Amino acid sequence: MIHFVGGSKMSEIKLGADFYIVGGGVIGLCTALQLQSQGQSVVILEADRVAAGTSWGNAGHIATEQVFPIADPSIIKQLPAMLFDSLGPLRLDWNYLPKLFPWAIKLLLAMRDEPFQRTHEALKQINSISLSAWQDFTNKWRLSKWVHTQGSLLTAETQSSLLQLQQHGAKLATLGVANDFVAQSELIEREPALASNQLGALFFPNTGHISNLAEMYKVLIAHFVGMGGVICEGCKVDKIRTEGQAVCLFTTQGEILVPNIMISAGAFSKPLVAQATGVEVPLDTERGYHLMLPNESHRLYVPVTSIDRRFIITPMQSGLRLAGTVEFAGLEKPANMQRAYNLLKLANPMFKQDLDGSQSVPWMGFRPSTADSLPVIDKLGRIYLNFGHQHLGLTQAVVSARLISDLYFNKPTAIDHNPYKLERFGRPIGNIFD
Repeated sequence: MIHFVGGSKMSEIKLGADFYIVGGGVIGLCTALQLQSQGQSVVILEADRVAAGTSWGNAGHIATEQVFPIADPSIIKQLPAMLFDSLGPLRLDWNYLPKLFPWAIKLLLAMRDEPFQRTHEALKQINSISLSAWQDFTNKWRLSKWVHTQGSLLTAETQSSLLQLQQHGAKLATLGVANDFVAQSELIEREPALASNQLGALFFPNTGHISNLAEMYKVLIAHFVGMGGVICEGCKVDKIRTEGQAVCLFTTQGEILVPNIMISAGAFSKPLVAQATGVEVPLDTERGYHLMLPNESHRLYVPVTSIDRRFIITPMQSGLRLAGTVEFAGLEKPANMQRAYNLLKLANPMFKQDLDGSQSVPWMGFRPSTADSLPVIDKLGRIYLNFGHQHLGLTQAVVSARLISDLYFNKPTAIDHNPYKLERFGRPIGNIFD
């Protein structure tokens, strides 16, 4: 049974909207809000619940400092240690390897100097305006209660990693990514709960975090519905076919003929994009875990990431969120929640006193990662694409929405959108341009 937010009926959905969005995560919701506020009638078709899944379970970090691809050549040397460390940041389900292999090969090819640099430049470009976009978005929709831009910390706890941290900071500074080195004494002054094994940190002033994702989404959904937007939950789109001047969506609730669609189904976008455009995008999921500690709402002031332990700790209104790690096991295998509980074992040595893990709640979700670490943000006739943001979906959501809006209204885009086009993965079929 479809759940219609806003009281609309199926007949109205078929006939009444200008734009249909397949997937109601943070990417789809921000785009829907952007277009609806510009006078377009928008419908979100969501297989489950809007703003659930990875959009709800992410680290809450507006990570504008992350301007490099998800993997680089140095990772290859560290792979054996990572894979065989039960607390390590990476896990591979070996039974999934045959399915992962084509994506992994393309990931390795993307590590070569030229594509690596190209991706870096594209990530730097979109991230450079992401914080200001979030600040404008926060002011427009009155989100300041939950969206905070007081920066974040990246800490080190060995002399070698401290040196690595300083070198990383110097490199980022030359690229225009603002950061300050924080000596141990200042670090403990900023975050008194941290233990003395935290030897120093980089402070990134132009980052932020969201302290209550669920409440923020409630407000955004209310704004969208209040302007006449329609949300159809429990409506999965199984197939897409272009039909002349329209697009036919085959959903679990029947067929819908629509004028314009946007695919923003995250890690589930690949088959829909192939049906709609003929292009097989090298997209796989980096399964991520978090552990929510409800009795730890005042331990930190800003998000803290460990360069040694490779995970992030984010202060939220409902507690402390320990998030991170990467698991390759596909979309169907059940969650291994021990990965979430391991985060507490990683976190405790970073603090003077152990964290309160009682009543902790584990979670797992699917990050949509392309082999070249860049999202697909594009317009192909009546089909729009907005997916594949890997670890940066929350960070880039507002900018991505603006880019889609610019493409829809045939306006110059805020940044060069060529690096994010679908054509980098293959030539789309011709009839979608009709």
